[in-house]
Amino acid sequence: MKFLDQAKIYVKSGDGGDGVVAFRREKYIEFGGPDGGNGGRGGDIVFEAVDNLNTLIDFRYTQHFRARKGGNGAGSDRTGAAAQTVVIKVPIGTQIFDEDRETMLGDLDKAGMRLLLCRGGDGGRGNAHYKTSTNRAPRRADKGWPGEERWVWLRLKLIADVGLVGLPNAGKSTFLSTVSAAKPKIADYPFTTLHPQLGVVRLSVTEEFVIADIPGLIEGAHEGSGLGDRFLGHVERCAVLLHLIDGTAEDVVESWRTIRHELSEYGGGLADKPEIIVLNKIDALLPEEIDERRTALEQASGQKVMCMSSVAHMNVDTVLRQLQDYVTRNRTERAEQEKGEVPTT
Repeated sequence: MKFLDQAKIYVKSGDGGDGVVAFRREKYIEFGGPDGGNGGRGGDIVFEAVDNLNTLIDFRYTQHFRARKGGNGAGSDRTGAAAQTVVIKVPIGTQIFDEDRETMLGDLDKAGMRLLLCRGGDGGRGNAHYKTSTNRAPRRADKGWPGEERWVWLRLKLIADVGLVGLPNAGKSTFLSTVSAAKPKIADYPFTTLHPQLGVVRLSVTEEFVIADIPGLIEGAHEGSGLGDRFLGHVERCAVLLHLIDGTAEDVVESWRTIRHELSEYGGGLADKPEIIVLNKIDALLPEEIDERRTALEQASGQKVMCMSSVAHMNVDTVLRQLQDYVTRNRTERAEQEKGEVPTT
C-alpha cells in the first residue's frame, strides 16, 4: 500500500426534501382540508477516525462525497424520509483544513472521534403547516433547504510516541528494522526512505511504543531541498525525538547542528521536544574515536550522548529503555491532564 498523507476532496451534504401541496378529499368525510406533509432532512457529511487505517490512499481514487437528498413530503400529512448520513472514515491523526490549507476545521486524534463537517439541509414545509383559522386552504409549499458543500484538505499526522530524525544514511531504517517488525528499505545511498515508516517496539508484555521513521533531512530542507520537511508533521505529536548521528561522518557536530536548525526553522514545537542524541555506527570506530566524537557532541549540545550500533546490536536495549521511560512519563502526564489533574513541577 502506497503511503499518502495529503488529499483534497469535495464534500456536499444532501438537500432537504420538498414540501407538497395536498388536500384531503374522501367520500363521506364532511371536513377535508390541507394535509401536505413536510420534506425530509438531507444527509450529513461526518468524518470519523478509525484505528485500522494508516494512509489516505483511498482518497486518491474517490475524491467526491455527496449525501442524498431528503424525501419529499406526501399527502395525509406524511413527512418525507430523512437521508442517511455519509460517514467518511479516516486514519487517527487526520487534520481537516479548509481550501486555503490554513484554517483547521477539525483534528481527529483519537479513535472514534467524529466531526460533523456539512449539515444536511432542512426539509421544506408542506401546505398543512400554513393552515390557520383565516387561511383554511393554503396553496403554499416550500422547497427544501440546500445542503452545504466545500473542498477540504486532509492531512495525516501519524500517531507515534518516538520520532526518528537524522541526516540521510544515519542508520534510521536499520535501527527501525532491528527493534521492530517493520521492513523499511535499506541501502547504501541517500534518501532510501521516501515515506514515513512506523514500527512497534515491545520491551515487555506491558511496555510498548511506536516509532516513526522520517525521511532524512539535509541542509535547507525547510526551503524544499532534498525531500523537504513536509514529513516532519508526523513527529509533531511524539513524546521524544531520537536523533541518530552517523559516527563515521567527518563532522558529527555539524551533522547535529544541521538537523537542529531544520527542526527550528520548521516550527511546530519540534525544537522544544525532548531529544535523545545517539552516536550510531560505533562498530566502525576505534574506542578513542568514539570518545572523541561523543565528547564533542556533548560539549556542543550540552547533554549526554549515547553510543550505539544497530547492526552489531550494541547498546540498543539501553537506548530503548530510555525511550520507554520518556514515553511512559508522557502518557502519565497526558492521562492526568485529561482528568483535570495537572501535575506540579
